[in-house]
Amino acid sequence: MKQENSKQMPSQSDAGRRLQKAQPHAFLLSVPQWIGVLAVFLALVLFLPSAWKTWEFFDPELNYRVPYETSQDYWQYERHLKQRTQENDIFFVGDSVVWGEYVTADATWSAFLNEQASEEYQFVNLALNGLYPLALEGLVRHYGSDLRQGKVMLHCNLLWMSSPSADLSQSKEQVFNHPTLVPQFRVSVPSYRATLDTRLGRAIGHQWSFLAWVRHLQIQYWKQKDPYAWTLADNGKYPPAYPNSYALPWSVVDGRLISEPDMDPDRGMQSTRHKPWSDEGVGTQRFDWVPLDDSLQWQAFQRLCQLLQDRGNDLIVVLGPFNRHIMTADNRAKFVGIEDKVKQWFESASLPYVAPTVLDSLLYGDASHPLTQGYRQLAESLWDDLDFKEWLAVPK
Repeated sequence: MKQENSKQMPSQSDAGRRLQKAQPHAFLLSVPQWIGVLAVFLALVLFLPSAWKTWEFFDPELNYRVPYETSQDYWQYERHLKQRTQENDIFFVGDSVVWGEYVTADATWSAFLNEQASEEYQFVNLALNGLYPLALEGLVRHYGSDLRQGKVMLHCNLLWMSSPSADLSQSKEQVFNHPTLVPQFRVSVPSYRATLDTRLGRAIGHQWSFLAWVRHLQIQYWKQKDPYAWTLADNGKYPPAYPNSYALPWSVVDGRLISEPDMDPDRGMQSTRHKPWSDEGVGTQRFDWVPLDDSLQWQAFQRLCQLLQDRGNDLIVVLGPFNRHIMTADNRAKFVGIEDKVKQWFESASLPYVAPTVLDSLLYGDASHPLTQGYRQLAESLWDDLDFKEWLAVPK
């Protein structure tokens, strides 16, 4: 007869208690509890960005533009658009030419148009610094959904066809502004070499406003960093100091948005950058113009025109004026040929456009950006343009 083991086998309940002791950090939820957690998470994701707007004060002035420091805050760009609900709003969409690279917010093209309009119309600066057609298309597609059934002026800057590099069509990888906005999968951009996970993350971010809001917090309050990186950031000096090491990230979230400096060292009449591109005005530049049929930027601009029209907007294109003085005579002839083809496309597409006269050489800061007096002159000439007046008179 076998001798029985004097020790009893542990019961199932004893085994469970031992397992819990062996795993002190285990956090077990029932199915209803998991459903509750998911419901709370979804509520935060869906409603927190909207609720945030009631706490974070934002009341843009007539000539407001998204500050240079916050050029990648697309959530704030969308918020600005949503708050423009006046019947007489005219939206001016474009790159840094419309934004005003060398000038202050009250000296942009749209600001001087507002002077001419005397409240009959309100011209809204819907440009961002550093844009180009491939990025502008993405901005309007993903963050400009409220840009519909309105009066829209779209600026066309041929600078982006001035070389394969500017066109982003060269095979060499480049670092460029607003990579989040370029097509991640739909269109092949040879100069864009982001990894698959980066592309997926950016594509998902376009569809999930919560992520754009998180990025808004990073830009506005944490110097474009996530909270963890912000706490580890040094002060940029040697030896370095770490002013945020013991600070709570939420302690600096005070609801005060970044605004343009009162005295911007980089913009305005007092800035050293606010000066003519040349005192002599003798052009030596030879741009390597990309044929329109091969240009990725031009194709993006065409798609953008179609997108704006599909949304029921009354669209007019403002072409240039590009600084022709900066080019050599033979290069200028190539530019004129491209510009003529652009105009032909507008006409074939029955798309209204205006092409302001080229400014005096001294009114340009570079190849495409006017200086303060240049913008004033452009606004005055555009306001007096008969085709533009006819477009303005048609109700949206």
